[in-house]
Amino acid sequence: MSYSDLVKLLTFVHHNRTHAGVLTGQGVAPIEQINARHGTRVPNDLLEIIRTGIGGINTAGVSTLPLAEITPRLPYPVPPKIWCIGLNYRSHAEDIQAVQPEEPASFMKPASCMFQPGEEIVLPPPRLSNDVDAEGELGVIIGKTCRFVPASHVREVIFGYTTTLDLTALDVLRKNPRYLTRAKSFDTFFSFGPVVVTADEIPDVDSLEVITEHNGEVCSRDFVRNMRTRPFELVRFHSDYMTLHPGDLISTGCPKGARIKAGDRVRARIEGVGTLEAHVSNYAGEMLN
Repeated sequence: MSYSDLVKLLTFVHHNRTHAGVLTGQGVAPIEQINARHGTRVPNDLLEIIRTGIGGINTAGVSTLPLAEITPRLPYPVPPKIWCIGLNYRSHAEDIQAVQPEEPASFMKPASCMFQPGEEIVLPPPRLSNDVDAEGELGVIIGKTCRFVPASHVREVIFGYTTTLDLTALDVLRKNPRYLTRAKSFDTFFSFGPVVVTADEIPDVDSLEVITEHNGEVCSRDFVRNMRTRPFELVRFHSDYMTLHPGDLISTGCPKGARIKAGDRVRARIEGVGTLEAHVSNYAGEMLN
């Protein structure tokens, strides 16, 4: 399986239709147009592209859409698994007065907590939480079904990388560390994308700098090489405990989160990978059935 001709993939809406496409220097090349031009059968669905292992996508001669005419969406709305890693940077542990664990502090998040790139983070009702932070992180996307992956073969099972925003209700977490999943799983407490960069485009993952911006100012920044457990080892480690599947996502941790309130803007930025941003609003009212 080769991803050598893939570069930057995304899912987007154009004229009320959802498409998969390739981001180029000229704009976005829709998969449907690529297939029509070259007689290929690339799935018009990013998760299916990952699952089927298409060896190359040729954008030569394909008319592109200007970025201003499209609306980026989640690369795919329901990842098979969403793993997140807590306290992977020392600065984050110090910020919330916690001790870094010896092994990855991993936890899972439900797909119900996701929001679309560029849209809103809706804060929980104050009776549930009044202290939320947003954390820009590097996401690793699995490309092959795998188990017990040797360290020397980890690169072969990674499809690509993306940016993520992971949120935490810190006051819920402070009540009891066992409430981690609860503190992390409110609606709109996670997003990823909008671009997925294939693994061959990132020859040195450790050199990437992960940045969280808050209202246009840098809140935190640090290099992947300073993680306690770096991305390749996270993949190897988790493959020991369960089968990993194409489209599984591991969000690798944040240097430090940005405390947010309604009206704020927050952005995850990783040069060479992408930018993911959101606006923050208050919860409008209890949902009635």
